[in-house]
Amino acid sequence: MIRAFIFDLDGVLTDTSEFHYQAWKRLADEEGIPFTREDNEALRGVSRHDSLRLLLKGRRLPPDQFEEWAERKNRYYLEFINQITPQNLLPGALEFLQAIRTAGLKTAIASSSKNARTVVERLGLFPWIDVLVDGTMVERSKPAPDLFLKAAELLQEPPTACVVVEDAQAGVEAAHAAGMRVIGLGPQERVGKADLILNSLSGLSLASVLERLGS
Repeated sequence: MIRAFIFDLDGVLTDTSEFHYQAWKRLADEEGIPFTREDNEALRGVSRHDSLRLLLKGRRLPPDQFEEWAERKNRYYLEFINQITPQNLLPGALEFLQAIRTAGLKTAIASSSKNARTVVERLGLFPWIDVLVDGTMVERSKPAPDLFLKAAELLQEPPTACVVVEDAQAGVEAAHAAGMRVIGLGPQERVGKADLILNSLSGLSLASVLERLGS
């Protein structure tokens, strides 16, 4: 029986992908590294350090320089997210969270981002979630299951009672590795392995979702 929903943050409840792109693009331009929007798609759902490794395409940096680049990108990103307001919630996100809470089910946000707390606070979502897990709380990022397993632990629910809502292939893989069912938001080629594929949360009925997931 489903007793909890665990949401990814970026691309599910809000969309800061353009902010990430602009921050990575600024860093790449400064360092003379080609970086396109297509390159940025490969970073979806991936941690900052792993994203930088992908950006470098096999090039190695001394550890202190690697950290400086990662922190510089983060500074650029923070400049953008400090402008976020509840108006940046994606259509249907707040309504679906409210429906889950009204039904007496638990909610969590599990994001690879180490800035997730800032984003959640600026979006005004803390009253609607029980647990927040971010990239500072686990050793491994997606596609490892650590984020979702930590969320289930804090929710005090077994993985089989949790449903993850994701928009990235790495997140779908992480949820399945955790033993959870997954709702995939987005195109088939990106979330095709999800248990239920939807375009978005807009106009979504909780009763319909539970029925389609067999709960």
